[in-house]
Amino acid sequence: MTFNLDGFDLDAFVRNTLAEDLGVGLSGGGRDVTSESVIPADARFAGVMDTRDAIEVAGLGVAEAFFRALDPDMKIEIVVADGESVPAGTDLMRLEGNARAMLTAERSALNTVQHLSGIATMVAQYVRAMDNPDCTLLDTRKTIPGLRHLEKYAVRMGGGANHRMGLWDAAMIKDNHVLVAGSVGEAVRRAVAAGVSDIICEVDRIDQIEPALAAGATRLLLDNMEPPVLREAVALVGGRVPTEASGGINLETIRAKAATGVDYVSVGRLTQSAPAADIGLDFTPL
Repeated sequence: MTFNLDGFDLDAFVRNTLAEDLGVGLSGGGRDVTSESVIPADARFAGVMDTRDAIEVAGLGVAEAFFRALDPDMKIEIVVADGESVPAGTDLMRLEGNARAMLTAERSALNTVQHLSGIATMVAQYVRAMDNPDCTLLDTRKTIPGLRHLEKYAVRMGGGANHRMGLWDAAMIKDNHVLVAGSVGEAVRRAVAAGVSDIICEVDRIDQIEPALAAGATRLLLDNMEPPVLREAVALVGGRVPTEASGGINLETIRAKAATGVDYVSVGRLTQSAPAADIGLDFTPL
């Protein structure tokens, strides 16, 4: 399969990740000393990647790229698709090729699939807990540096959607921006005057809503509001712009907050705190 993400350089990611593991550029580095000293150069392995957890799958195409970078002729069968929900014990990928290449790429491939599947699995848990087809679960910018595109891809595989990809694709006015501008309304007006088309404005009080809307905000982020206050805020907005609930949202609180009528719920922990899935790779000499 070919793995493509806009803005993500798969070849560079694979190259740099393997270089880190192999110690490229360091004294004595640039090799897998264990495999080179123990495994004959012409040895071949068959391998099976499987999950020990029930998971939402993400990242198999990236894992394939790690193996092919070291053995372009490796036979690889991806058994399930990213975005699938599978039970524990499911085979995800089957491989056959050079043993050294398989062992050298193993950890980078597994780390990626474990991390991304962990995110996708947590996202699916939140979507199920929210239980509201009229409300969309969003991620945030709380991502590991260098992995944003992959982590946000994993969010989509779990059934969520992406908030801003970065600082460039929408203005998001928060308390520190308001502090400098002097008020919510003035902060939004400055963004409008700068020609920004998408302006998300964070409000944490009901009395900030009308000034933000009057100034031209295109979405309101209702921060750290309890369900009764959220319902009041949604009623006041009256559908003039989309609304988003954020802050203090977990598996226990998401359903009540989504039920207030907001269009979106954003959760930072989806990418910030998701545990890695338990995925293994077992080899058999050929």
